[in-house]
Amino acid sequence: MIQQFADWLVYNLIGVDATTHLGEALNFFVYDTLKIVLLLFLISVVMGVVNAYFPVERLRNFLTSRRLYGLQYLLASLFGAITPFCSCSSIPLFIGFVKGGIPLGVTFAFLITSPLVNEVAVAMFAGTFGWQVTAIYVISGILLGTIGGYILGKMRLEKNLSDWVRQIQQQTGTSQDTPNEHFSLPQRLPQILREAFGIVRGVILYVIIGIAIGATMHGYVPEGFFETYLSGEHWYAVPLAVFLAVPMYANAAGIVPVVEVFVAKGVSLGTALAFMMSVVGLSLPEATMLKKVMNTRLIGIFSSTVAFAIILLGWLFTCCL
Repeated sequence: MIQQFADWLVYNLIGVDATTHLGEALNFFVYDTLKIVLLLFLISVVMGVVNAYFPVERLRNFLTSRRLYGLQYLLASLFGAITPFCSCSSIPLFIGFVKGGIPLGVTFAFLITSPLVNEVAVAMFAGTFGWQVTAIYVISGILLGTIGGYILGKMRLEKNLSDWVRQIQQQTGTSQDTPNEHFSLPQRLPQILREAFGIVRGVILYVIIGIAIGATMHGYVPEGFFETYLSGEHWYAVPLAVFLAVPMYANAAGIVPVVEVFVAKGVSLGTALAFMMSVVGLSLPEATMLKKVMNTRLIGIFSSTVAFAIILLGWLFTCCL
């Protein structure tokens, strides 16, 4: 139905010729914008219901008060997956975890997974690549956060935290529980809907920019252009994609349409996913914000570990998908 509406709007109402580059690009833009915004809103509502009955404070207290023998990395990664944050938006909560004395590896598990897997990524992947690829991406993102957090935790890097963080850790007492007010779903629903609209409003610019870039590439970039440089036939395609992506910054809403066009233009799905993971999970603004809580050496170790893991995942995706 959305496709029919896009066809009618672009080709009939606006009158653009379907055989032209402009018509193809504009149709792609209208269709993907409507589809992604609708899916994003619906999944944001669902996640709002989940978050309403599973508050952040409860998980923070749970992670700090129990010894979980390694499961804390998986739990932190799962928590990152249900929080609707990009890499920079995750930093304040990451800082709160570090200040609260949560082990550094656990906080890294959250930081790695949070921008990679959220309702934005799930909504856009489901609408773009289908649920099978979406499930593979989600599981890979959670495993990447879990394993990466575990490895970084075992490296005992706490000495690389900033003096500011260590001073606050010494002054931090036992966390206090936030009063848990019980409301029925109908009572919570207006707030959940407002938050869902807020999420959509917060990422709509990224969605439009990303889809516009994707539409331009879809309509104007010649066949074989990306295949030439990032073809799955080249062993260096995945490392090159990661290297090119790291200096960039976008959230999942902005980069998925670009990835969709990469795949359509001949780039392997593994290379495209590695590119997306690097853009979303490794960015210069994120590294700049992390300077508040850690030194340059720790930022380098964190970024290198995640980049290496993404390259391995990209190669695995290329071989298996």
